Amino acid sequence: MQEAKTGRPVALVTGAARGIGRGCAVALARAGFDLVLCDREGEEERRLLGEVSAVAVTVHADVADIARHEALIGTALERFGRLDCVVNNAGVGVLRRGDLLEVTPESYDRCQAVNTRAVFFLCQAAARAMLAREAEEGRHRSIINITSSNAVAVSVARGEYCVSKAGASMVTRLFALRLAARGIGVYEIRPGVIETAMTEPAKEFYDERIAQGLVPVGRWGYPADVAATAVAMAEGRLPYTVGQAISVDGGLIIPRF
Repeated sequence: MQEAKTGRPVALVTGAARGIGRGCAVALARAGFDLVLCDREGEEERRLLGEVSAVAVTVHADVADIARHEALIGTALERFGRLDCVVNNAGVGVLRRGDLLEVTPESYDRCQAVNTRAVFFLCQAAARAMLAREAEEGRHRSIINITSSNAVAVSVARGEYCVSKAGASMVTRLFALRLAARGIGVYEIRPGVIETAMTEPAKEFYDERIAQGLVPVGRWGYPADVAATAVAMAEGRLPYTVGQAISVDGGLIIPRF
């Protein structure tokens, strides 16, 4: 693969074809990043290329297959000669909402494989690649993990999802401490009720709950809301923070009585 050094920072975004990942990709491109876009949805990836104002390459891969992680990182290095940011966004929900006593090993393992295990090992692969190269003065390097409000807020009908996102939150703090002295920022974004294809099946439910005051700001969140925070992290605009977790949730998880 021919290297194309544009001088711009480079970000790898997983789960880039839809929803929050797509929003992050578009926002990072507008902020001046070139992109490696990873998703399982090949056709959607190609459509996304038409939306980003940057040099971009797509990789069709399932992040749960950790054997592919080195190749993902390698795509950025071979194509652009650098990697400045990784947005660990790819995620899955539960196979079926319901009684905690009826959660299946299949659904539990699926959430763990994508939402926790893949995040851990892609953080590891990205960190190794970043540490193998000298940092450039004035150029921030970052790893951004998209978790969920359910990293801390309990949803009994989606227990396995909550466990996996809580695990990913710990992954963030672990790598943040390991990499802090090397100038690599590791951050977490906890989205709340965001309007995406993943939440579409529950739209009527959340419409009603939001109208009743579930979200203090009184509206759904959008991928662009999450993306704005991701760009700030990627650009290094959270100086002197380590393992910072930002809730992009309209006040959803603030305790109230």
